[in-house]
Amino acid sequence: MASASTLRTGTLGTADIAFFVVSAAAPLTVMAGVAPIALTLGGIGAPVGYLLAGVTLTVFAVGFTAMSRHVRSGGAFYAYITRGLGRPAGIAAALLAMLGYNGMEIGVYGLLGTATQDTAHALLGADIPWLPVSLAGLLLIWYGGFRSIDFGAKLLGVLLVAETGILVLLAAGVLLEGGADGLGLRSLAPDNVLVPGTAAVLACAFAAFTGFESTVIYRREARDPDRTVPRATYIAVAFLGLFYAFVVWTVVQAFGEEEVVRAAGADPAGLFFSAITTYVGAWAADLMHVLIVTSVLASLLAFHNAINRYSLSLAEEGVLPKALGRVHPRHRSPYIAGAAQTVLGAVVVLAFAAADADPYQQLLLWVNTPGMIGLLALQLLAAIAIPCYFRRISHQEGALRTVVAPAAATVLLTAALVLVVTHIDLFTGASTAVNTVLVALVPAVLLLGLALAVRLRRSRPEVYAGFAAEPEPCDPHPPAPPSPASPSSSSIAGRA
Repeated sequence: MASASTLRTGTLGTADIAFFVVSAAAPLTVMAGVAPIALTLGGIGAPVGYLLAGVTLTVFAVGFTAMSRHVRSGGAFYAYITRGLGRPAGIAAALLAMLGYNGMEIGVYGLLGTATQDTAHALLGADIPWLPVSLAGLLLIWYGGFRSIDFGAKLLGVLLVAETGILVLLAAGVLLEGGADGLGLRSLAPDNVLVPGTAAVLACAFAAFTGFESTVIYRREARDPDRTVPRATYIAVAFLGLFYAFVVWTVVQAFGEEEVVRAAGADPAGLFFSAITTYVGAWAADLMHVLIVTSVLASLLAFHNAINRYSLSLAEEGVLPKALGRVHPRHRSPYIAGAAQTVLGAVVVLAFAAADADPYQQLLLWVNTPGMIGLLALQLLAAIAIPCYFRRISHQEGALRTVVAPAAATVLLTAALVLVVTHIDLFTGASTAVNTVLVALVPAVLLLGLALAVRLRRSRPEVYAGFAAEPEPCDPHPPAPPSPASPSSSSIAGRA
């Protein structure tokens, strides 16, 4: 069956794709785990940092979504960069995307282990080892990726509603009681935003949006992708920016504008739990512990699915082994790519465990950091590629989408990348030597990709020439070959 070897087309709607993207960002984990650090560094103006990051990525999305209507490849970043900046840059971007998405996913298995440890200790008083939890998570995420994409979308929808629901419950409790000292908007005042710590807050805020651009990876499985992919992108970035800012603002109100920075500095890990216990109840804090674990699982599954589809595209390109391009005949999932990614994750997790590394401070932070920087660098390269691409083709997109917005996004994303790199110690807590290695991985992978492009051009010119080529439109319901018993061609055309 020809159709059995392809992804399940026409399956995902706007909401489904948005669920994948927002779940990858793990809103509850980001808020409970990172927002207290942002408050400590930037004070009560921290909510504005999330708004500024959201505005920057919305500007990027203007050109990004315009290009999504013209480039149908499932290769997303690398396809866009290839069209705008050439095949060498595109092949380098493909390798960087693999580093970025794998880094963002595999490191989180360390967080899964520690979050489950914390939950078990808080609820049961039990101490459990992190490694078995992380390995069990690898199997669970493999199964979620093995099943059909609509199964994953439904599961992520449930988990996302649960994790955002507990944050909405916290916010409602604070608003109904009027906070610690009455509700106020001093967080938005320029004198509280334009402080030295704002740069560090912005670095944290940009990290909180990681993965929002993966909407285009699901183009081949989307219903009416020219409409659903742009809509899902805007919905995801708008929701994350507004929701993050709102939740952080409510926590400021929960403790009071004079007290929240001290409370965040004294107990960053317990800030959100303390707030929800005070304004909703201890039962809600217990529930939040559980939902942080499910938030981490949702993020893992979302990134796992994105990685599998990147691997599938690169296998179809001939850059990765052809076996990774196999699609399950029943579930229509890239199951070989999923198995390979799970094995890679297991190898990394076991290696850190064998080295007696800390699952949070080292497995999570050291593996996530180059992934985060890599994805931000890809956004920057894509922003540069967009006007280059539209200059070469005939189109009816306006200058705002094809020139102005991408140029503005290039400037803003350059600033964001500089902020993240210069504040790398916030994300790793590591020595200068370790931080230098983690940052250097990104340009090293880009150079490796350029070398691979040179090798492919010389040794496999047909692969190089066809890299990121526009796929032929496919009909998911092709007409049956004519036969005496078959309906007329006109009736088949009518049904199509």
